[in-house]
Amino acid sequence: MNINNRTHLLLVLSIIFFAASSCNTYKNIPYFQNVDRSATVNEKIDNYTPITIQKQDILGITVTSLNPDAWKDDTEKPNGYLVDMNGNIQLPLVGSIKAEGFTTNDLRQQIESKLATYLKEPSVNVRIINFKISVIGDVAHPNVYPIPNERVTVPEALGLAGDLNITGIRNNVLLIREVNGNRQFINIDLTTADLFKSPYYYLKNNDVIYVQPDKTKSNSGDRSYRTISLVLATLSLVATIVLTAVVNK
Repeated sequence: MNINNRTHLLLVLSIIFFAASSCNTYKNIPYFQNVDRSATVNEKIDNYTPITIQKQDILGITVTSLNPDAWKDDTEKPNGYLVDMNGNIQLPLVGSIKAEGFTTNDLRQQIESKLATYLKEPSVNVRIINFKISVIGDVAHPNVYPIPNERVTVPEALGLAGDLNITGIRNNVLLIREVNGNRQFINIDLTTADLFKSPYYYLKNNDVIYVQPDKTKSNSGDRSYRTISLVLATLSLVATIVLTAVVNK
C-alpha cells in the first residue's frame, strides 16, 4: 500500500471513528426514548400513592369551627407539630394522637372526629410543612428543595435542579429513600419511558436523587472536552496527511 492510499485510509478511519463516537455519546442523552408520541395515547396513571406521614415529619395543622374561642389562635403551633419517635403528635384538647402511617387526609378526618366533642363543626387542615427533596451530583443547581404540596415527580425534581448537565449519566440515576427505619437504594433510568410506570416516579419526603457524572467530567467538567479532543485529533491527522502528500510530490 503506497503512502497516498495509506493516508486516505487513515483519514477515512478517523472520520468514521469521530462519527461513531458522536453517535454513541448522543444516544445516551435523550430522555424517555421509547415513549409513544402518538397524539391518541391516553395512558392511565395507576402508580401514584398518597404520601404517608413518618416519624420526624412536621405537620402544619389549622382548625376552624363555629365556636372559635374554644380553639384559640395561640393554641396552634406556628412551627408545626413534630411527629415523635412513637409516631404520635400532641394536640390540644385531644392529647396524643397517632399520625405515623396515615395520609394527611386520613389524619385530618381523625382529628375532626376527635375535636367534634369540643368544637362545633370543626374543620381541620393538615399538611407536611417540612416536605423536601435533595438533588445532588451532576446537575445545574444541586440543592435541597422544599415541596409546598405532597406531589412531586422525578422529572419535576430534576427540573428544580436545572436539569442534568450534559455529563450526567442518565440511565443510572440513584434514588435514596428512607422508609420505616430502612434505607433503600434504587436505580432510575431516565432514557426509557418505563419510568412513568415506576413505583418510584413519585417522590416522598426526604428523598435524595444523586446524578453520577460520566468519566469525562474529571477531564474538563464538560462533555465538550471529548468532542474538542476528537476534532483536534482529526484536524491534526488531516494536516499530517496533507503535509505528507505535499512532501511526497
